[in-house]
Amino acid sequence: MRILHTMLRVGDLDRSIEFYTGVMGMELIRRKDYPDGDFTIAFLGYGDEQENAVLELTYNWGQSDYDMGTAYGHIAIEVDDVYEATAKAQANGAKVLREAGPMNAGTTILSFLEDPDGYQIELLGKGWQGDIDQN
Repeated sequence: MRILHTMLRVGDLDRSIEFYTGVMGMELIRRKDYPDGDFTIAFLGYGDEQENAVLELTYNWGQSDYDMGTAYGHIAIEVDDVYEATAKAQANGAKVLREAGPMNAGTTILSFLEDPDGYQIELLGKGWQGDIDQN
């Protein structure tokens, strides 16, 4: 078994695709309209979806916003350098919710961004697993 994708509902598909490709460096893998269902989906990621988990963005035609709810947490993306990736994302227009730095209860370097629909994205540096209890 493996994780295939994570789906997020978005209010403006083109805006969200621009964010995930332009700011987060993902590639648009495929996009398809479903006129009978009044929605469009787009799959984005960092590699072929046969080998990598990807992000599915779903735009329900005519729906421009959603309630976030209290169960959603964040998407985590590993980057080479959290400080550099955060600065680059901010320079490209991303909203930074938490500047890059060590986590509260450990040494892992992380930051948090927000996408155009309010979804949080955690940036983690390579080797972040060191703060997870292995017991």
